[in-house]
Amino acid sequence: MEGYEKKEGFEKNDREEIFSKAVRAGKRTYFFDVKATRKNDYYLTITESKKKFEQDGRFHFEKHKIFLYKEDFDKFADGLQDVVNYIKQNQPYTEEPREELVEAISGNEYTNVEFEDLVE
Repeated sequence: MEGYEKKEGFEKNDREEIFSKAVRAGKRTYFFDVKATRKNDYYLTITESKKKFEQDGRFHFEKHKIFLYKEDFDKFADGLQDVVNYIKQNQPYTEEPREELVEAISGNEYTNVEFEDLVE
């Protein structure tokens, strides 16, 4: 999915959303949303959304969200790049399913989006 820019004359409720990009990655979708405060300061929200099925066949979307403010962008990008480089150097890419990795981490919820394209 491509990013989109909000048009003039949008609803008052949507005033704070400036730009959005959705990235489909397997069973998950990641949303990168640029929003603005009332004082027009931009910030980023990153949302992971995953469809979960109930035993009766119904489903819901499980979402996890983080907020990243502009004063933290450089530190966040530097830390992310350090971690991505470490993984690339110490564990080459394989075609193994990533779900096993999440299950192996003692029931904790982790987001496993591939950020290398965002920070290179």
